[in-house]
Amino acid sequence: MTPAIPLLTRLGAASCLAISGVIHAQLYLHGYRMLPGVGPAFLLQASGALAVALLLALNTTAVLRLTAAGLAAGALVGFIASRTIGVFGFLEYGLEPEPQALISIVVEATALVLLATPLRHPRHGQHSSPRISLWQA
Repeated sequence: MTPAIPLLTRLGAASCLAISGVIHAQLYLHGYRMLPGVGPAFLLQASGALAVALLLALNTTAVLRLTAAGLAAGALVGFIASRTIGVFGFLEYGLEPEPQALISIVVEATALVLLATPLRHPRHGQHSSPRISLWQA
């Protein structure tokens, strides 16, 4: 793997996480802050995603990659829950609000795929490690 690939993968994941953070911040500012439980969750997601995206853009560690993956997965789980069982009594339908819902799904899923990508390939003659790639730094 060329040295540029891990950098592009890391920056891609950081960008996706940052976009998710911006979407959650925008939705928080434009109405979600009024929803008990949901508002603070959106603010926490936005703050965490933006902070971790910045750190991920600068460097990568296994803990940072795992934290980024947790934020992206948590946002997706929250999205699914908000359309099935509800979150803090709040229930939404379909891909509302448009276009933020669809963009959020795409960038969070993309972040997870990029974060699951190994940063290094084993050298010739070595066997690849059975460890999950999120733990590789």
